[in-house]
Amino acid sequence: MANLKEIKLQISSVKGTQKTTRAMKLVSQAKLKRAEELAKRSRVYAQKLDELVSEIAYEINANKVGGSESRFVQVDLPVTTVDIICVTADKGLCGGFNVTTLKKTLSMIREYKEKKIAVRLRVVGRKAIDFLKYNGVDMKDEVIGLSASPDYKKAADFIDESMNDFAEGKTDRVVLIYNGFKNMLTQEQRVLQLLPVDISTVEPRELKSSIEYEPEGHEELLNTLLRKYVQYSMYYGLLDSLAAEHSARMQAMDNATKNASERVNELTVQYNKARQESITTELIEIISGMEALK
Repeated sequence: MANLKEIKLQISSVKGTQKTTRAMKLVSQAKLKRAEELAKRSRVYAQKLDELVSEIAYEINANKVGGSESRFVQVDLPVTTVDIICVTADKGLCGGFNVTTLKKTLSMIREYKEKKIAVRLRVVGRKAIDFLKYNGVDMKDEVIGLSASPDYKKAADFIDESMNDFAEGKTDRVVLIYNGFKNMLTQEQRVLQLLPVDISTVEPRELKSSIEYEPEGHEELLNTLLRKYVQYSMYYGLLDSLAAEHSARMQAMDNATKNASERVNELTVQYNKARQESITTELIEIISGMEALK
């Protein structure tokens, strides 16, 4: 059995870890509230943008035979090359948050390759970048810092490269993979097809806005709106992922704090047993010595 000094050092070490995990939980809890609020405000803009896209799509589908000619909405084109955008955190200590996204990404890469479809991987987040580099997986693009501090302009610049390649026919599909925020206790794996946008499935919505434009301006307006739509989908995905990250880290630190508490209790019992054993041994030695003197 370990001596009393070693057990006391272990108890002190675990208590120190417990303080750290408790503090990290509180920090993540505060950051989660801010991320939730930002995502909530951003959702309003996303909904309005979606309404505009739906209105223009409805107008085109209603008045033009064959619908839009924009490549951004041509969902029936053959797929030979796919851009996969993988979003993870820059930091760890958040349970399986990063692992689930990486597993899904690698699974999709295998599925596409089995279908003889080329895959280009664009990665956001240090954890995914480090993992993929270690395993020798090629990346078309990589960025650190964007998932920890989402910025609309940087997100737009990042996704613009994929959009431009798609518009030029270099790729045929753009897919976004990340862990999204569902509630305080749950994160949800999300796989979103950013391009092409399937406007045939949009809810029919007649024009309600006061904007007036020439009939031939529908296509140009739709392309502009779709670019904004994809850019904002990327930005909102980063916000959603950040909220989920803080939620996952808060849970992980809460579990770590509870485990540390249980470990302290176990070590305390072990310490008390060792101390009692030491006292008993000393008493036996004293009694034995007294008996020897008789």
